[in-house]
Amino acid sequence: MTAISKEKPGIIRTERGLTISGTRITLYDVMDYMTANYPPKLMRDRLSLTMEQLDVALSYISQHRAEVETEYQTVLQTAEEIRQYWQLRNQERFAQIAAAPPKPGQEAIRSKLQAWKARIDQ
Repeated sequence: MTAISKEKPGIIRTERGLTISGTRITLYDVMDYMTANYPPKLMRDRLSLTMEQLDVALSYISQHRAEVETEYQTVLQTAEEIRQYWQLRNQERFAQIAAAPPKPGQEAIRSKLQAWKARIDQ
């Protein structure tokens, strides 16, 4: 839950990027919801922001659209590179885990899991 700050909300640059002052919410978080066409009320609720904080963020994005969009695309690209890195790094380990025989006493659980996965694949 975000603590409500007594200072007037604004946009500041932190190590996380452009951030709504008094929060840990970045403009890139807001952009994620904007890209998904969330209405402002739902964005506010999901991000635990006040209406004033969200208004400041949306106004800043509107006024500095090119800058924010460029940084947002960089953030998305970096996140995808990190995801791909860890997927490749863990691929072998996940295969080992999947091939390992069940631990004693877990046969029934593994059987239920396999049945559940088969239902999903249908």
